[in-house]
Amino acid sequence: MVSDHGHSTAVAALTAQYAAMREGAPVRLAKKTSNLFRFRAEQSGGLDVGRFDRVLAVDPVGRTAQVQGMTTYENLVAATLRHGLMPLVVPQLKTITIGGAVAGLGIESTSFRNGLPHESVRELEILTGDGEVVIAKPDDDLFRAFPNSYGTLGYALRLEIELEPVRQYVRLRHVPFGSFAECAAVIEEVCSDGSADFVDGTVFSRNEMYLTLGHYADIAPYTSDYTGNQIYYKSIQKRRTDHLTIHDYLWRWDTDWFWCSRAFGAQNPVVRRLWPKRYLRSDVYRKLVAKHRQLRPRVDVEPVIQDVEIPVGALADFLDFFDREIGIAPVWLCPVRLRDTTGWPLYPMDKDTLYVNVGFWSEVPVRPGEKMGDRNRLIEREVARLGGHKSLYSDSYYEEDEFWRHYNGSHYRSVKDRYDQTNRLPDLYAKCVRGR
Repeated sequence: MVSDHGHSTAVAALTAQYAAMREGAPVRLAKKTSNLFRFRAEQSGGLDVGRFDRVLAVDPVGRTAQVQGMTTYENLVAATLRHGLMPLVVPQLKTITIGGAVAGLGIESTSFRNGLPHESVRELEILTGDGEVVIAKPDDDLFRAFPNSYGTLGYALRLEIELEPVRQYVRLRHVPFGSFAECAAVIEEVCSDGSADFVDGTVFSRNEMYLTLGHYADIAPYTSDYTGNQIYYKSIQKRRTDHLTIHDYLWRWDTDWFWCSRAFGAQNPVVRRLWPKRYLRSDVYRKLVAKHRQLRPRVDVEPVIQDVEIPVGALADFLDFFDREIGIAPVWLCPVRLRDTTGWPLYPMDKDTLYVNVGFWSEVPVRPGEKMGDRNRLIEREVARLGGHKSLYSDSYYEEDEFWRHYNGSHYRSVKDRYDQTNRLPDLYAKCVRGR
């Protein structure tokens, strides 16, 4: 744990560094890890946020935690599980930071009942674009606009978050389906009746998909280990039931970065036996992708790396479109419903609608007559047609007017004008679409 004095000292040092930056200099964070897929050339400098990576306190009675913004969920979960607690939503990858999950978006298999990570935040301490440190609470405009602002309104230095109790084990049922419509109907039913503690799904093809329903348990006849030679996503097709410790359940996707580790040969049994276990991690694979793109940029394939929220009633239509036009598999499904019905202006979702996050992360060949971005653009249009939304952690291709219609440009500008009056930070479109 870090003392309040230690945090205050770190805040003072950071605000002094920010004030000393020359006018007009680009502002960015000097971070060791990133889970964004908007790759940029490496730059020196940046705001030193290395001292903002700690859990300040856990209150097991009040079920809250005080956490610095650059704290990874790996470290946060380690601190809370000691008290039999966890954050209400734990994104799938260990090095996602809590500040990043709030300024961007995060999701996981508790999202059908707990919403998105920012919905369990009680208080935010933010370094704004004007260089001021502001304490923002749920009734404040900055608090409401901060999710999906991606560091263009400021940076989270400290957060107070809610926690929930856990049990020692999670029992899994992998339920098979042979059609998109049937799978969507059961997602809606399961998320309404409250019969599961965790819900997500995996689509292997238009005729093979599974919902994974997780239930807390105090005892388990056995526990599986997917941190070594065994691969979690492959077990979904082979098993109907499984048991994991709560720790291993939360990180079940990280070892193989869902299924993306196959691109590096890490799922080959011979390679896997030689691959050091400590490097079977999503952050290692992400660094390999960044280095590969830097050394060997390709123009014959288009990266299609997106997470989109689709109303459950339109899920079958979207999956049919995606299978026909894009053809990437597997695909991840994760239902989500807003917990805080006041809403979040920069990522407007209907408070009465169950959405399903569809995640897909791969490449497709650039077909004759296509240019880079065409397939992503096709997805963006279909998501909008079906009443969905797209996360902005990866490449986006929207025209500016279209972008601001989707992400509430008028509200964004009003908050930006108040807390970043000299535009020291980039605006959301410039950062997330133009890559500035």
